[in-house]
Formats: sequence, structure tokens, C-alpha cells
Amino acid sequence: MENHDEDENHNEDERNVAFVVIIVASWIIRQEGRKITKPLSPRRIHERNIYLKRIYESDIACIDMLRMNRELFFNLCQKFRERKLLEDSDYVTVEEQVAIFLHVVGHSVRSRVIGINFLRSTETVSRRFKNVLYAIGELRDEYMKPPGIEPSDVITSNPRFSPFFNNCIGAVDGTHTPISVSSKEASRYRGRKHVPTQNILAAVDFNLHFTYVLAGWEGTAHDALVLNNAIEREDGICVPDGKYYLVDTGYSTQPGFISPFRGVRYHLKEFSSNPPTTDKELFNLRHSSLRTTVERAFGALKNRFKILTTKPFFPESMQVDIAIACCIIHNYIIDVDPDTFVPTEEEVASSSTFRSSRSRGARRDDAREWVQKREQIMRDMWDARGM
Repeated sequence: MENHDEDENHNEDERNVAFVVIIVASWIIRQEGRKITKPLSPRRIHERNIYLKRIYESDIACIDMLRMNRELFFNLCQKFRERKLLEDSDYVTVEEQVAIFLHVVGHSVRSRVIGINFLRSTETVSRRFKNVLYAIGELRDEYMKPPGIEPSDVITSNPRFSPFFNNCIGAVDGTHTPISVSSKEASRYRGRKHVPTQNILAAVDFNLHFTYVLAGWEGTAHDALVLNNAIEREDGICVPDGKYYLVDTGYSTQPGFISPFRGVRYHLKEFSSNPPTTDKELFNLRHSSLRTTVERAFGALKNRFKILTTKPFFPESMQVDIAIACCIIHNYIIDVDPDTFVPTEEEVASSSTFRSSRSRGARRDDAREWVQKREQIMRDMWDARGM
């Protein structure tokens, strides 16, 4: 009887060990599922190729689906391939990986929907998206460069701006994009938009290139505070000696940044039927006309990448990286295709809002030297108005 009980206990132990082995083996298979791949159905491969062919067959379809024309798309894929940032696998080409990413950010589509369109698993879509996001980030130094110190043709070719703004290298402003955060953190991100947002500060040159981007600040943070942080960071915004950016009334005039005169008409729509009558109004009008560059760049960015206008469905850290990646892709596209998603100056003027208040913590005395520079530009502009 005792031997019988021992045998039963031994068998029970063996069953328990076998059960544990099965569980562990199943876990390993799930974790390394990429290595155990089922043969792909020829029908699914054929259907996927038809879907991709529809995207690639015309510039119109490619722009609609991937937010850039075919030449730009295939050149970008080749760049990733040559630099070994992305590689073709047995089942997923570089082109399909990049198409998945651009489809997500261009239309704010969830991974499971992309999976249906591309006949891929949600895990595959998510993994390839992250790979492409990393690859785009590696292009930042190439496509997001500080502005040059030579005057822009936009300024030198226009007597309204030259020689008065010849030392201006661009415009700086902030924009808000929806962000997903925990309920505990939501109040810190819920600013003037009444929904959680991240405050993204950007510098833009007069060819609509983003030359600096700082993303991830809470929506409640004032633009002036974000700019101060950008100036103080080791990897922050850099302004060459004697040069400056244009900023709006949410910021102070300070070394490297010139704001308009407060308490005076500023936005373009305010001058539509009433021309400027004073030196300060003339300065503000031309300042506003140049500074719309940054608003047009933000407009193009959000027109092209709808993920920046809707509540995202990625972890917070990825949401910051995605915003920067969209700016990098924008810069890659803008020289070749400058008009497709870029709003006109008139469209920007009709939608601009006046921001004259500054938070108590962000208030500061305007730097005397740069206030004097602004006044000198104003006087020179006013004296030359009849020439």
C-alpha cells in the first residue's frame, strides 16, 4: 500500500513538472514568436500587394495615404536602407514599414485598423512603427539644423522687410497638441485648451523649416517659461550674436528675441481695412507679416499629420518623440513639396488670435539694449515708408 501511494505521489510530481514545462515553453514561444512564423498565405500576400500597389500607383494616392509623393517616399525608404536604420525582413519590406508609420501619423489610425488594412498582426504593426520612429529620430541632425546667419531671400527680396529685418533668422512660437496622460496628471496638462495638451515650442526659418523643437511641456506651462527652458538647456535653442527671432506678445523682447509693441494693433486681420497710421503700428504690421511663418509651419504640420490634432493612443514618451518625428518629416518634404499642406498667409491671418497676457512668473523687464534695437528698426522703417 505504501509503495502504491509513493508511486501515485511520484506520478503527481511528474505531472506537475510537465505542466510547469509546458507553461514555460508556451511563454518562451510567445516571447520569441517572431522566430516561429507560420507560412504566409499566398492569398493574403496577394491582397496585401494589391493594397500597397494602390498606394504607390500615383502621387495623388501616395499623398492622400502617406502625406508625401512617391519620389519622396521611395527616396526616404532608400535612405533608411542605405544607412542601415531599417532593413527588409523575409516578410516585411522597408517600404511597407514606412508606409505603416506614415499612415498612422498622417491619419491618426490605431494599430488594429492598420493591421486590417495591411493584413498584419497588431504586434507587427506596433513593432514596425517603433522601428521607423527610431529611424526618423536618427535623421534629426541632418534635417533639423540651426538657421544660417545670412539674410533670408524672403527678407532681402522684399523692401517691406529689408534692410530692417536683415538680422532676423526666423520666428519662435508654441503650439498645443492633444496628449494622453493619467488622470492624476491631467490637471497639469489641461491649459487653455480645456483638454490635456503638450506645449511644443519651435523655431522656424523663413523657408518653413523647423530649426529647433522642444516638445513635452505641460499644457499649463506658459510659452515664456518654455522658451526660458529652451535657452538654458545644453541642447537648447542657439541664437548667433547679433541675430534674433521674432516672437509674439506672449514673450518679452530680450537678447535674441524681438516681440511687437504691446497695446498697439498687431495681427494682420486688424489692418485689413485700416492701414497703419503710426510708427509702432507699421512695425507691428510688418513684424506680424514675417512672424506668420511659424504659424504657417504649424498649420502645415497639423494639416499633414492628423495625429497631432487628435487624442493619441501611445505612451507619453512616444507622444513627444512622434511630435518631433513629424517635424523632421515636414522638413524632409517642404523643399520639394512646399504647397500641398501649407496654409496661406491670408488663412493664417483669419484664424490668428491675440495673446497679450503673460503669467506672473514669466513677466520680466524687457532687455534695454534689445528694446532700443526694436525702436531703431521702427524709426528706420517709418522714415523709409515713403521711399
